[in-house]
Amino acid sequence: MSTESADGESRPRIEVTEAAAEQAIDLLTEEGLDTDVAGLRLFVQQGGCAGLSYGMRFDDEPEEDDSIYDHHGLRVFVDPASLKYIEGSVLDFESGLQAEGFHVENPNVVSECGCGESFRT
Repeated sequence: MSTESADGESRPRIEVTEAAAEQAIDLLTEEGLDTDVAGLRLFVQQGGCAGLSYGMRFDDEPEEDDSIYDHHGLRVFVDPASLKYIEGSVLDFESGLQAEGFHVENPNVVSECGCGESFRT
């Protein structure tokens, strides 16, 4: 498991549950991406009624200044600007009667909007 940026500098941790890793790896494979190089990008962007929201997408490879985390065979890429908002977070995959999807448990959040789609630190 790597918790280093591409330049070898140590970074705060991001955790990924086994359920989230399995789901993301299945999706990466369906997209035809090489899971040894490609990964899931987790980022924070401006938006939502609370001010910030999470974003996720698949990337072919990490950017030069990304922190790279490897959990259960899934590579997760986080840019430096996003890392300050989500360090210490856990990415999980939830499946239930109402909804199914990825969820970020972020210890830095001080408030969330009513729908849970955006947050403030």
